[in-house]
Amino acid sequence: MVICDAPRPRNANATRQAILEAARERFCSESYDDVGMRDIVRDVGVDAALISRYFGSKEDLFVAVLDSCKNGRDLMDGSREDFGERLAREIIYGEVMPCQDEGAGAKMRGLLILLRSVGSTKAMDVVQRTSNSRFFDPLTQWIGGKNAPVRARLAAGLIMGMAIGRELSDGYASLDEEQKTEMARRMAVALQGLVDD
Repeated sequence: MVICDAPRPRNANATRQAILEAARERFCSESYDDVGMRDIVRDVGVDAALISRYFGSKEDLFVAVLDSCKNGRDLMDGSREDFGERLAREIIYGEVMPCQDEGAGAKMRGLLILLRSVGSTKAMDVVQRTSNSRFFDPLTQWIGGKNAPVRARLAAGLIMGMAIGRELSDGYASLDEEQKTEMARRMAVALQGLVDD
């Protein structure tokens, strides 16, 4: 009697999800141009052809990664009254930056991916085509009222600028706790003023 091991059942959805998660981690920690398809499949342990089968090109995979991240709409989750304070704490104290964090951190994951890939022509083409629907339009609609598009762009600029500052200064490591507290307070006041105007 011959006993043979049956092949492991294939699960296309699980494989696709594993590729997406590995790509998200790569794009979150490296620039678009530095992320290699072979690195992603090596992280997952699958054949490189599966990326093409499930996602198409690297650009298509990048779009799928951005789609899988929390987008600008999620920044508005929570009370409007403490929007400025919430966002300031998330950015200044890094409560949302780690890529592996599925809770609050997922809110800024897309932004971190964009920051890592800002120098790539291909990545920026995707970002420019989709940034209104991903971030600016939801924020503008949520803010509402007079000059909402202007206020939304100013708030977005402050959020993105402070997030870049955090990345460039290794989490504001050169600041002591009192300085971080004061920076968070000032940022919260500025953001809340743009929302409440």
